[in-house]
Amino acid sequence: MELKLERCTIRNWRLNDAESLTKHANNRRVWLTLRDRFPHPYTIEDARSFLERATNETESEKLFCIDIDGAAVGGIGMIPGEDVYRLTAEFGYWLAEEFWGQGIMSEVVPAFVNYSFDEFSLKRIFAAAYSNNPASARVLEKAGFVFEGRLRKNVIKDGQILDSLLYAKTM
Repeated sequence: MELKLERCTIRNWRLNDAESLTKHANNRRVWLTLRDRFPHPYTIEDARSFLERATNETESEKLFCIDIDGAAVGGIGMIPGEDVYRLTAEFGYWLAEEFWGQGIMSEVVPAFVNYSFDEFSLKRIFAAAYSNNPASARVLEKAGFVFEGRLRKNVIKDGQILDSLLYAKTM
């Protein structure tokens, strides 16, 4: 997959993305917005392990790189549902802090969501932002996602119990 956008490209991960991935992922402020399976500190070994998984064609998750000027500066992906949820997918994303506030994710998210609806014949895509991350919620709203509810005391991140904000888009 390769989607060329105005300011970046969404593409498949490559094994040689390890150094750039490590540089941009090893950031506590990025980690605070993500699930704990995204490690902090983020080492070159973490990057290599992730890239082995992300480049494996049999992986059920669909994981892609956000590339700016040839550098891996973020990621976006989805987990397709199974069984009665097979027309649904959860998705998530992250971006290196140096690119925050520049409208990049407002460009990436709608392009990725449209691609996912078409490529995987989905009827619903959803995401959950932590309540202390209003910028992520705003990205989802700008991409046409509808706020479906606040899941109270739903996650624990860095010792803090947070609500999650559930957003979805349907076809």
